[in-house]
Amino acid sequence: MPEITVLRLGHMPFQQAWDLQEHLFQTIVRQKLEAGKYSGTGYLLLLEHPPVYTLGKSGKAEHLLYASSNTVDIFRINRGGDITFHGPGQLVAYPILDLEQYFTDIRKYMRFLEEVVIRVLDHYSISGHRVKDATGVWLDPDDNLQARKICALGVRTSRWVTMHGLALNVNTDLSYFEQIIPCGIRDKGVTSMQKELDRAIPLQEVAEQLIMQFAEVFQAKMLDGDAERYRV
Repeated sequence: MPEITVLRLGHMPFQQAWDLQEHLFQTIVRQKLEAGKYSGTGYLLLLEHPPVYTLGKSGKAEHLLYASSNTVDIFRINRGGDITFHGPGQLVAYPILDLEQYFTDIRKYMRFLEEVVIRVLDHYSISGHRVKDATGVWLDPDDNLQARKICALGVRTSRWVTMHGLALNVNTDLSYFEQIIPCGIRDKGVTSMQKELDRAIPLQEVAEQLIMQFAEVFQAKMLDGDAERYRV
């Protein structure tokens, strides 16, 4: 059974988290190149960011709508996808995994990430769904007037090693999404668990549920990591 070390990093600036991801990612890639395979642990980074917009490799600058957005940091990064928002109250999960320990299929990996989130939402009696040709997890996707996204996905892979991941809106301030065209999709809204349930949910509680579901979906043994070791 593959092992995944969970790092509960709390609040962390985006650049610091990106640097940590790159460090772990490159370490695994390097060991695979040197040894021919990687037999060590994967990583699951769980955290919140200060308000930030990120544009993936297919991100369009015009999807950042308002000049007032210059009060929020903007990063163009090396994941797939378009523009999205990260901020307080949002649970961000960055899996750094060697998929050769699981399966070598990127589409399947994305579906597994979505399944983890769908199971987390189901625990809170929220019915999450997939949308054909659109990554992420959605509510009421078949209703053009009500369809709304609750979790965004975007990943990078090289030599079957993953980085970046998912962002689940738990208690997120959704007004930040009004300044962008989230994921480049104009005709669907954005929501949060708090909005759907009409109450705030402890982020750590959701994080622990995500860890449990990640273990089930990926059939992995989850290990508690020393987050302080990875802080600057």
